[in-house]
Amino acid sequence: MKKRLYRSREDKMVAGVCGGLAKYFDVDPSLVRLACVLLCLYAGTGLLAYILAAIIIPEDPTY
Repeated sequence: MKKRLYRSREDKMVAGVCGGLAKYFDVDPSLVRLACVLLCLYAGTGLLAYILAAIIIPEDPTY
């Protein structure tokens, strides 16, 4: 079966991007959220990347 990246509907705080990335890479969602926050604080690039990912990545259809 082909592995696909989707936004999570189960494990989401805002748009499900971090939950979807965590499921795709099989890591803890808290680590992905922490990395996202650190990127946002660093130069604001994390916020832009999160917004773009929320627009581009589709929601999980198997919910």
